[in-house]
Amino acid sequence: MRYFLENLFQKLLAIILMVTINVSYAQTRIEGLLYLDNNPVSLEIKDGKILSVQPIDKLSDERHPLFIAPGLIDNQVNGFAGVSFCFGGGELNKEGILKATRELWKKGVTTYLPTLTTNNKDVLLCNFALLADSKNNEALLGSIPGYHLEGPYISPEDGYRGAHPLKYVHKPDWKEFMEFYEASGRNILTITIAPELEGAMEFIRKCTAMGITVAIGHHNAPKAIIDEAVMNGAKIATHLGNGCANMINRHNNPLWPQLANDRLMASLICDGFHLRDEEIAVFYKVKGPEKTIITSDVTSFAALPPGEYKNEEGETIELTKEGMLRYPAQNVLYGSASPISRGVIHIMKVTGCSLGEAIQMASTNPARLYGLTDRGSIEPGKRADLILFELGDSELTIRKTFVAGNLVYDSSK
Repeated sequence: MRYFLENLFQKLLAIILMVTINVSYAQTRIEGLLYLDNNPVSLEIKDGKILSVQPIDKLSDERHPLFIAPGLIDNQVNGFAGVSFCFGGGELNKEGILKATRELWKKGVTTYLPTLTTNNKDVLLCNFALLADSKNNEALLGSIPGYHLEGPYISPEDGYRGAHPLKYVHKPDWKEFMEFYEASGRNILTITIAPELEGAMEFIRKCTAMGITVAIGHHNAPKAIIDEAVMNGAKIATHLGNGCANMINRHNNPLWPQLANDRLMASLICDGFHLRDEEIAVFYKVKGPEKTIITSDVTSFAALPPGEYKNEEGETIELTKEGMLRYPAQNVLYGSASPISRGVIHIMKVTGCSLGEAIQMASTNPARLYGLTDRGSIEPGKRADLILFELGDSELTIRKTFVAGNLVYDSSK
């Protein structure tokens, strides 16, 4: 009897193990049309990483074909779905960070840099500390590798300053920045500054030496200063064509030298409002898919209904029914209300670039720029940050999102 029971137990255990393996196997195999060439592939995932990528003859379900691509990487997220990384007053908390992350997953964004803009020093210190405290939250699945500080070291000139509050704008202050850096848990990955400010070049050199990616933006620097900034380590122009005055000299302005410098990448907000179609087309022709990054500059007002809102300063912000976010006081835009999944479709329509090139600009390029070597492409050994989607009229229609191999969003549920 004992032998019979032991034998029965072993058989049952083998059956359970076999079922478990088969279920796990089914759960970690994903099919889709590869974003690079539209050919069907099968991906196997193990321990949160891509184990293999194999071409297949056809998809198991050809009635509902979905594209598969690496998750999108957004380097400029000021907030999302009512959650702001910029506002003070104790509004930011762990629950809000998790909420924003989960809502971004629904839009195909699997990695993003929470962006803190020009503000009171205490607010910046507080919000960086809150983000640092949440960075290793397992529920975030590593979606936040670090942060972007946009300002306060930017141009004080109207137009170039954009919607950044003038009273907090000032020249680079290394001691202050190091306070921000320590408060962030040493996780500031990139900073946007105006290179023409006093002390900017030394600041750029110090950041570069620490491995912090320097971007130039909200500035009115001439060619010589822009070229010097690049020589000292600046790598990218933040939202080129924006953070710029409405009225500029047709010859002497900061746009031409940023386009002309072949060593400088450019991020573009392709939401259909920040740049005219012809601007996007020209910028893309100059920089190409290798040196362009699609960004969103998305704010906490994204995913909210149209209407008038108040920013932290009590100033009116208007979200139009078309999705434009305006700052009426200066007649400039106040960030964006559209995720970069919209930018992927829009840049394809405007430039005629392929889906593969658009995804490169929205995932592969930012991963390379910020040293995120474990993501940004589909190949064995990379994090299984993946999106399955249809090509919608205005943005990618996300059907499923995987982060580190975990299914975090399924539109059918």
